[in-house]
Amino acid sequence: MEHFIRPDGLPPVNGYSHAVRFSGALVAVSGQVPMDSAGHLVGAGDPEAQIRQVFTNLAAALAAAGSGLDRVVKLTVYLTDLADLPAFRTVRDEFLDPAAPPASSLVQVTALVHPEFRVEIDALATA
Repeated sequence: MEHFIRPDGLPPVNGYSHAVRFSGALVAVSGQVPMDSAGHLVGAGDPEAQIRQVFTNLAAALAAAGSGLDRVVKLTVYLTDLADLPAFRTVRDEFLDPAAPPASSLVQVTALVHPEFRVEIDALATA
């Protein structure tokens, strides 16, 4: 049975859920972007601030699904500029245990849905 989750405190979305919990064991979190709960960009031109907001949004979506960042088993990271990789690593290690990191993929993309977004991250976690 699936549970489609659109938690309060995350930016409004059309056409998708922030997270989906299915079979009671796995949570899929849609790509999170650097927007606050009012739908405003956080950290224009500041990759570290944007990445921090994305992890904050991931944590909120996971919590609403009965999971948490400590249960992430896979991350997919989309960066528009690989020069932001050191900032990503710094912030990631604040939110995730660097001694037990999840499986990950990192992709450089030419653009994201909003021209000022520098990062988007989706995740799979256990429930």
